[in-house]
Amino acid sequence: MLSKNLYIADRSIATSLFISFQLGRPIFLEGEAGVGKTELARVLSIALRRNLVRLQCYEGLDISSAVYEWNYSRQMIAIRLAEASGDQEQKKLNENIFSKKYLISRPLLQALESTANGPPILLIDELDRADEPFEAFLLELLSEFQVTIPEIGTIKADKPPIVIITSNRTREIHDALKRRCLYHWLDYPTASRELSILKTQLPDISEQLAVEIIEFVQSVRQLDLFKSPGIAETIDWAKSLIVLETQKLNIKIINETMGVLLKYQDDIHTLTNSDLFTKQLNS
Repeated sequence: MLSKNLYIADRSIATSLFISFQLGRPIFLEGEAGVGKTELARVLSIALRRNLVRLQCYEGLDISSAVYEWNYSRQMIAIRLAEASGDQEQKKLNENIFSKKYLISRPLLQALESTANGPPILLIDELDRADEPFEAFLLELLSEFQVTIPEIGTIKADKPPIVIITSNRTREIHDALKRRCLYHWLDYPTASRELSILKTQLPDISEQLAVEIIEFVQSVRQLDLFKSPGIAETIDWAKSLIVLETQKLNIKIINETMGVLLKYQDDIHTLTNSDLFTKQLNS
């Protein structure tokens, strides 16, 4: 299912997803940035023909951005019209001013609404970027797949969404939230798997160049870097080399395109002063 949509998954992640589906439990994907956590959710939504609802986490994320907020401008217009129409309209408005008609649904509330294709896939992306108090709010959602709105009551999903939570592990996520999920660590791919990913994404790349790229990237990840290149950087670098009509890796082309693969000057300095770079220089 995943491979048909250009995502090369190893058996362990495929098994974790299968168990998650069967048990109806969220899956918590942890790993370095760029290993394919977010892409997995996107590919799943295509493969299952489900809507993808994405909540991108950040510091200061609150309920009004993640769950719902009231459409205050629409409420104010309704209030002005009711005032102009007389007491009867004002009475009706008082009973309905906090109804779903004036509610703006944000990602977590949208995820509780099914479509003709079934419940959506909810991606809570980079949860480690959000504040710890936000995790506490997620507990109700992940336990009962429901949201409580004081003015309306509790809104519960008819069918629970498929929930994928990702974290780059910039901080530890609370145990209470992890206990409600199945856990899977998504590591950098092996050389053979990354080669398959590259050839799937770029079917016209030459075998020799693809092998050289993967061998070099795998070696770069062994260096003491602040941010090792992920799969996305490998693919972007390969695309850049193809655009430059590169047939074989050499020190000149590596120097010219290093900024595609590495994003920090300290990491570039580490690479250029490494035995790996010297080996390429002498080859």
